Amino acid sequence: MFDRNKKAIIDYAPEALKTFEVIAYEWIDNLNFTLQPAECLDNAQEYVTIANDIFLEHGWDGDGAIELMWIPPFMFDPIRQPNFTMGVTVWHVKQLEDGLSWILHPAGMFQNLAKM
Repeated sequence: MFDRNKKAIIDYAPEALKTFEVIAYEWIDNLNFTLQPAECLDNAQEYVTIANDIFLEHGWDGDGAIELMWIPPFMFDPIRQPNFTMGVTVWHVKQLEDGLSWILHPAGMFQNLAKM
């Protein structure tokens, strides 16, 4: 049987989010697969507070719910990104007014996309 421990998908301290990068993306409309941070972290509010501040610094309007999205490992080149063999969980918020998605992710994850 497979281990479905959602608490295992975040293996870093809240302060580590300060080393992450932000991209804005138009539009992520299928949010059926997002996770609530409290499902995955006992101290979710500590992470959400930092993510909130980072998103605001990069231009987010402050509306919408901060959630998690898991990116499966087959989406990464194993030679260029060998550390992502378990996939990557990113922080996401969809801005309500215009639907713009803000993504907080490990540095270098989206090397081919423009940074905000």
